[in-house]
Amino acid sequence: MQNDNKNTLAFIACAFVILIGYQVLWAGPQQRKVEAEIRAKKIAQQQVAAQKGVTLDANGNPAPLRLSRDAAKAQSPRIPVDTPALQGSIALKGGRIDDLFLRKYAETTNKNSPPVELFRPEGAEHAWFAEFGWNGLNLPGLPDSRTVWTAAPGQVLRPNSPVTLTYDNGQGLVFTRVIAVDDQAMFSVTDSVKNNGTSAFQLAPYARVQRQGITDHLGKTQIVHEGAIGVLGAGDKQELKQSKYGKWKKDHPTESFDSVGGWAGITDKYWLAALVPGQDQTIKAQYLFTNVAGVDIYDVNFVGPTQALNPGATLTQKTRLFAGAKTVPLLRKYEFGATPAPAIWEFWNNPKAEIPRFDWAVDWGIFSFFTRPIFNILEIFYKLVGNFGLAIMLLTVVLKLALYPMADKSYESMAKMKKIAPEVEKLKAKHKDDPAKQQQEMMALYAKEKINPMMGCLPMLIQIPVFYSLYKVLTVTIEMRHAPFFGWIQDLSSRDPSTVFTLFGLIHWNPATAPFIGGFLDGPLHIGVWPLLYGFTMWLTTAMNPPAGDPMQQRIFQFFPVIFTFTLSQFAVGLVIYWCWSNVLTIVQQYVMMRRYKVENPIDRIIARLRGKTVSATT
Repeated sequence: MQNDNKNTLAFIACAFVILIGYQVLWAGPQQRKVEAEIRAKKIAQQQVAAQKGVTLDANGNPAPLRLSRDAAKAQSPRIPVDTPALQGSIALKGGRIDDLFLRKYAETTNKNSPPVELFRPEGAEHAWFAEFGWNGLNLPGLPDSRTVWTAAPGQVLRPNSPVTLTYDNGQGLVFTRVIAVDDQAMFSVTDSVKNNGTSAFQLAPYARVQRQGITDHLGKTQIVHEGAIGVLGAGDKQELKQSKYGKWKKDHPTESFDSVGGWAGITDKYWLAALVPGQDQTIKAQYLFTNVAGVDIYDVNFVGPTQALNPGATLTQKTRLFAGAKTVPLLRKYEFGATPAPAIWEFWNNPKAEIPRFDWAVDWGIFSFFTRPIFNILEIFYKLVGNFGLAIMLLTVVLKLALYPMADKSYESMAKMKKIAPEVEKLKAKHKDDPAKQQQEMMALYAKEKINPMMGCLPMLIQIPVFYSLYKVLTVTIEMRHAPFFGWIQDLSSRDPSTVFTLFGLIHWNPATAPFIGGFLDGPLHIGVWPLLYGFTMWLTTAMNPPAGDPMQQRIFQFFPVIFTFTLSQFAVGLVIYWCWSNVLTIVQQYVMMRRYKVENPIDRIIARLRGKTVSATT
């Protein structure tokens, strides 16, 4: 029975190590190697092409000339956008929102880092913009991407200060576009068209978000969704619709959805551009991929119902555009509007929501029922202490307290098993030629000492879903991006920047620049302070556990601290802090339990050696 339990525990632990280790130590470096080779090949192609005066696209094919961002921006007269959260401009040519920076978010942790760029004009590489308008069958004079709208001079788009664009097609139709914005990330675009002519027309409103090419790093990770996203359908059948960039391009170049209300857009890891029609409006949404002149076009759009525009009548269409960071409280604010938003217990569509399931723009994963509460608790603690690192440590304490009764039984069982380990070894030696008798005697011993061997597996089993959920939260939520802890930790969502090869910052050089081995020094061998602390605490918890019955299992468990130290060194340091602190709390709990049952433990041995004394279990 004991060996079966140990085998089960060893299998679970080994599978966990292999799964994570494969991704971090093999798949990750291999992917980076391939990407580096692709970049090197691309640079070489570009150098050859430059000598011939040819421009290449992302696939190495001849491409049309791409303008610089400033040059593309200068192709149209503009209205400035100036809000507490956004800066940029609106192009009068096409009436597009195509130039946006996020003031509250920097590209890096460097204090001089520029703000994150969201939208950029067409004509520049990796253009990203939003467009609105009307469709009409065989109807001349409709404004399009080449139409230059008219605006009163001196207008600036600010909160509570909308701007107005107009266009007269000279054939009886006058178009007006009023663009408003709040102090965060939501635009409101109200399009109206008046028929001053004598004929009736049929018009349908549309809106689109389009990306023209994407940067190399997008769509490369498996844990985060990047690409088309939306909540579409009708009533209770509204569902999350997604398509990652790679799959979108390869397998589903065109997907259409009939919907009443909902929302749809394009998302990156932290940023989102989403169109929100009227929630009582019937639309046909579309995820569309095309390739034009060697440029990949990713387009999310919707078309409203066709309406009759009689002489003297006016049609009006209002569409909202979210363009900003996927901050969970902000998404929930827009989702529920003025209605107080449920936090921890809100896991499904709420009939009072103004934008259904808008916080699903964050990729909570298939275990969202666990991931979202983890984030909600972290958010509550962050509001109390003002530091996400401390919030993670408080979360760990809460989880330990919640699981204390179960863990206490587990540690009690392990303490008792360690205490009777000498008796177990005697039984094995006494009945080494009779496994059945050996098992029978061991079960009798466990029953006598009131030990349940299976309880020893619980701590590791409990850690796995918590580990995954926290890993997911640290990876996908922008609240963790660039969130500092203390000292050298300035970004909890990235790995510990310190490394043994710089003596943890005392030597100023970049190990990645070392010839031949730089990739390994900055990759699998990059070990910081926090991973080393974790390795030590894991070694201590392992030493406090009862030894495995099989010598091979003992050697495997002895190597676990080393393996996990290298593995976790590549993970977000916030995750390492969680597990390190969790180990510390476990050690305290185990130590108290072992002292209670007078079991010899490594902590007392270490203290005794420091004092130059010997120690016994009964001390």
